[in-house]
Amino acid sequence: MTQPGAIDTSIRTLGTPKLTSRLPYRTWVDDVRLPIQVDRELCDEFTEPVRLDFEAAGPRKKLYFDPSRAKCAIVTCGGLCPGLNDVIRAIVMEAHHAYHVPSIMGIRYGLEGFIPACGHQPMELTPERVADIHRFGGTILGSSRGPQSAEEIVDSLERSNVSILFVIGGDGSMKAALSISREVQARNLKIAVIGIPKTIDNDINFIPQSFGFETAVYKATEAIECAHTEARGMPNGIGLVKLMGRESGFIAANASLSMREVNFVLVPEVPFSLYGERGLFPALEKCLAAHSQAGPAVAGGAMAILSDLLSEHETRCDASGNKALGDITGFLRAKIAEYFSAKKIPYYLKYIDPSYMIRSVPANANDRLYCGFLGQHAVHAAMSGKTGMVVANIMDKFVHLPLELVTRKRRTMSVRSDLWQSVLETTGQGDVMGTSPEPEQHL
Repeated sequence: MTQPGAIDTSIRTLGTPKLTSRLPYRTWVDDVRLPIQVDRELCDEFTEPVRLDFEAAGPRKKLYFDPSRAKCAIVTCGGLCPGLNDVIRAIVMEAHHAYHVPSIMGIRYGLEGFIPACGHQPMELTPERVADIHRFGGTILGSSRGPQSAEEIVDSLERSNVSILFVIGGDGSMKAALSISREVQARNLKIAVIGIPKTIDNDINFIPQSFGFETAVYKATEAIECAHTEARGMPNGIGLVKLMGRESGFIAANASLSMREVNFVLVPEVPFSLYGERGLFPALEKCLAAHSQAGPAVAGGAMAILSDLLSEHETRCDASGNKALGDITGFLRAKIAEYFSAKKIPYYLKYIDPSYMIRSVPANANDRLYCGFLGQHAVHAAMSGKTGMVVANIMDKFVHLPLELVTRKRRTMSVRSDLWQSVLETTGQGDVMGTSPEPEQHL
């Protein structure tokens, strides 16, 4: 069992903050630490809940940077996600209105924007320029995938006299932020590096819900509802929906529970078979016989479970080093056709892939609120000289987490969680597919 002492939650600082903040606050969090219970749903290194102390996020009475001389840079990396523009806007508004920072630079097209050879010119971010960007999806700065040299990035930061770098991105981006922070430290530079974790898959270690996830689930339910409508409109109708989830099935599980019209949920964390007494296809056949319709929801990463069935499936990686996933829904559609054709059972299958629609929509009201707080707290942390950290919300408390902690591994959905148990109870698939976890052994 992992002991609390094995987890270091301390946050590095650039030096002793000596300047008095002029923010009109009476409550400061300079030395506040928050005890929070952490369990395996936040980090599967724990076999039982433990209490850890985290540094509270919020305004500090003492600042490290002189706001009138500070220069900030913001970069967005990786795939799109609802709320990116909201975080950019929140950082700009807080830095400008609260701290009166004179210059905020937007880095174009991800980490490529730091590399001179790529030729991307930065964008000056002002309150006027970002005033309406929260109404649109995507990111005003653009994005890209793929690693870039930490040395070249820090060279660029030095040339531009940047004091604070805000990195908005997923697991790979947070690893890049950690490399940049370490390079800054190795050169003994006074540049703060602050991460704002972003992932539509909700798979950042120690972070129960990333921004944009609620919006993504809502849009996914729309796709499920459409597939359900199509399926029930004809005899033996099957509505197949592909949802995002490279290594975790959080969107598929939450969206399916929201609609409660899905009969089978396939996720990367849970093994399943296609044939045999407890296979997916016999279960699908029984479902059609009983209800004349069925609706599977599939997370894209579930392909990993079927990889041994796909001799033609080659292991490839994208520009960020992520394993390129095969087309699980294309595979399933072909195999469903083979199975029902062999049995001479007529069926009608409708397939919906809303992935890009989910990624590119604007954030909903709750996610906008969340993004606003993340941006504000990121600026507070940076101005006080914090570095090598991310801002996160754990158990309704905003805290600072070291980059080393959130990049240890990707978070996956626990098969023993209340979430997955609810999926099994709602769909009934555990009895027919063997997707229920084995009982825990209590010694």
